[in-house]
Amino acid sequence: MKAKKYTRETIMQIGTMDRKFDSFTVGDAIRVSQKIKEGEKERTQIFEGDVIAMRKNGIATTFTVRKIGANSVAVERVFPYYSPLIEKVEFLRKGKIRRAKLYYMRDRIGKAARVAEKILTKEQKEQSRENNASK
Repeated sequence: MKAKKYTRETIMQIGTMDRKFDSFTVGDAIRVSQKIKEGEKERTQIFEGDVIAMRKNGIATTFTVRKIGANSVAVERVFPYYSPLIEKVEFLRKGKIRRAKLYYMRDRIGKAARVAEKILTKEQKEQSRENNASK
């Protein structure tokens, strides 16, 4: 049997499907709903925080979310974008940033560890809603 010939680009796109997530980028505050299996039961766990990094690599695309938990302890989680365990990603607010990766936020504490909110005009809000609705 002859092996199928795949190009690198084709291999990167195998298994990718259009996820109906709200569009988000680095710096945005999002809420990620993930399925957790505990024994026989399955529940949904919500993780809410700021996106500090995105790595786009075909089916291996990931995004890192950072939140400040109890007792001011920071928690970071890396989520695979195309994982079937992620039920939905909700966009909360746009961040005002000037970097592609926000790793410098790890060194900050207190109020300095927050990403400033970018104020959107009515037209920008409507446009983002249309983009999310079309997906």
